[in-house]
Order: sequence, then C-alpha cells, then structure tokens
Amino acid sequence: MRVFVAVVDLGSQSAAAEYLDLSRPVVSRYLAELEDWVGARLMHRTTRKLSLTAAGIETLPRCRQMLELSSDMQAAVSAPDDAPRGILRISASTSFGQAQLAAAIAEYVSRYPGVSVDLQMLDRTVNLVDERIDLAIRMSNDLDPSLIARRLTVCRSVICASPGYLREYPAPQRVEDLSLHNCLTHSYVGKSLWHFEQDGEQVSVPVQGNISGNDASTLLRATMAGAGVAMLPSYQAGAHIKSGELTRLLAHAEPRQMNMYAVYASRRHMPSALRSLVDFLVERFPETPEWDVGL
Repeated sequence: MRVFVAVVDLGSQSAAAEYLDLSRPVVSRYLAELEDWVGARLMHRTTRKLSLTAAGIETLPRCRQMLELSSDMQAAVSAPDDAPRGILRISASTSFGQAQLAAAIAEYVSRYPGVSVDLQMLDRTVNLVDERIDLAIRMSNDLDPSLIARRLTVCRSVICASPGYLREYPAPQRVEDLSLHNCLTHSYVGKSLWHFEQDGEQVSVPVQGNISGNDASTLLRATMAGAGVAMLPSYQAGAHIKSGELTRLLAHAEPRQMNMYAVYASRRHMPSALRSLVDFLVERFPETPEWDVGL
C-alpha cells in the first residue's frame, strides 16, 4: 500500500522506487501483489503517464487511511518517552517560510531527529486533503470553519522605506500622506487600499505605485533597493528595521492585524509528530514574538 500511494503521489514507478529506496522490479511486484489482493487493476500504465482505474480511485483513500492507522498503532504502543517520528508536509507563505519557519523547523528536527519535514512554500491557500498537507501556517481573521486551527500569535505589519528613499522624499507624518508616495503593494492583500488604526479610529487610505507583487519577499527586496514605501509583515521586516537597512514609518498608526494559525484537517488519528510540532510552534511563536520585540 505504501508503494501504491508513493507511485500515485510521485507520478511514476521509478520516482517511487527512488523515494522508497527500492528497485524498480520490487515496486512493480508490490503493485502486482496489491492488485492480486484487491482483485482488480488499480492503474493504467503507459510509457507517458500513470492514471488510476475506477478501482484505483476507490482504493487510494483507503490505503492512505490504513497507512495512517498503522502509524497511529505504532505510536500508541510505543513507550511514553519515545520521540515522535514520521514525515510531515507543511505549507506556509514564502515570506514566512524564509523569514521564520525554516529556522524553527531546523530546531524542531534537531530536537526530534526521527521526524522528516517536507516544506511547501506556496503563496496561495492550499487544500490540505487534496495536496496531502499535514499542517499549514495561515494568516487570517476568517478561517474555514471546517478546519482545525490552533492560534499561534498575531501577524502585525509595519510601514517602512529605505534610508535612501527617505533622503529623496519626505517621510509621511500621517497615513493620509501615503497617497503622495510610491507605495509598493501586494497583489492580493491591500492592492490599492491600506487599513490602519490611527488615533483610536479605523482609517483606510488609497495607495498606488509602480511595483506590485504576489510575494512579500520580493516587495521587501524592492523596498530595500529604495523603490518606495511598503507595508510588510513585521516577522519579515523587523530584522531589517533593527539593523538600519529599513526605517519604520508611521509608528503611531497600526496596520490591520491578522491572527496566525497552525491549521490541520482533523483531530482524529493525529500523529504524534504532528501533535508535537504544533506544541513546538505554539511555544516558538508566543503572543509577542521575538521579531516584534524592540520595534
């Protein structure tokens, strides 16, 4: 069953053989044995691609479930002091992955060497079930109620520009002044309107500029290069502000905050590795995370 799932997920028998450290003939034999046991052909095999038969479509989710139950059974009978083990697929935005999550995962796998992590940096909302994601890190104030979420911390944003840009253009004093600046915007978040709390009131300011992008890391680099003013997550911009590479602007005005969640599909049969990772991230990213201290 593990071979069958690997062939489907990786798209070929040779890729599955390499991933599972098996020979190609052994992979073919295991598939044939599974088909004999099920009593039906599971895949159409051609030189160009593999596709599931109707029986294969019915069998695949049941194989995944049985493999999950197998892992849970092993975890259930393990000694209490046994460390978590297994493979976890994690999804997060590119900017958070580069700025914070990669270092956190490095520390986690150092603590639990029996766990392997597959990091998927995607600047879109993934379907956890369809894309086999065990855990997603999401910034949102409106989560899908069908998902299980554990709140980690608050995602704050800061307005900033490079010292070079500010030598050419006067720093904005109020949020309304942003309309006079070249604002670098995110394609999906605040493309033309930035939201703030200023002097106890909610204020929305129209912004425009000559650079937009769908990745905050790209906007960060453009901002550091002096292209304009940007609203960037503090987890990403904080270190550059503290180093002097960026200057924080409008500190009295708080951009709209979002909650940061660890999101997973189900509490049922939750692997010990996933449970330990969620606990680790809650500890790693407290209400006032390290990147916000001193800003």
